[in-house]
Amino acid sequence: MENLRDKKHAIFESTLDLIKQHGFHGAPMSLVAKNAGVAAGTVYHYFESKEQLICELYNYNRERLVMIINSCLQQTSSYKEKFFKIWTDLYKFYVKEPNVLIFFEQFINSPFNVDQYKSDAGGMLHDFFAEGIKKGVIKSVKLEILLVLFMGSIHSTAKLQVFAKIPVTNSDLNRIVEILWDGVTATKKPLRTRI
Repeated sequence: MENLRDKKHAIFESTLDLIKQHGFHGAPMSLVAKNAGVAAGTVYHYFESKEQLICELYNYNRERLVMIINSCLQQTSSYKEKFFKIWTDLYKFYVKEPNVLIFFEQFINSPFNVDQYKSDAGGMLHDFFAEGIKKGVIKSVKLEILLVLFMGSIHSTAKLQVFAKIPVTNSDLNRIVEILWDGVTATKKPLRTRI
């Protein structure tokens, strides 16, 4: 059983690496096998087609996000703490696993993405934001907009750190999340305008 997991994991990592370098079309099954250090027949033993491999790779990484979000929701007490923890932990995941970030961006914009975008991770965040709106903590905004703001800021910040090689300190991260939090929270204070 462990050997099965190791081979599938090697195939997944190989696919992520090739997609990062060459995109979906530049990652044929034969190259996936070679890059993973397994026989081409082994890849086809686990995955009937490239489409199945891509979809299972998406599901595998989606589950990783679900585990992170679930852990954050269980560990913290206040809504704000959960908001900050989820944002920070997802950011750290993407910095550690930039190939997953690239994969998700390509997957979302590919023909492989047929109703896959409404994932468990997205659903959990929708529920989290819906709860915040219901409690009056978060502005009453379309959940999809909140999700775009939240995940978009995570993706952009991770790209700054990983690809642009711009250092992002813990202080920077806290400031980014604080600005996001200030932007989406329901506040009773009137907006101040400069004259």
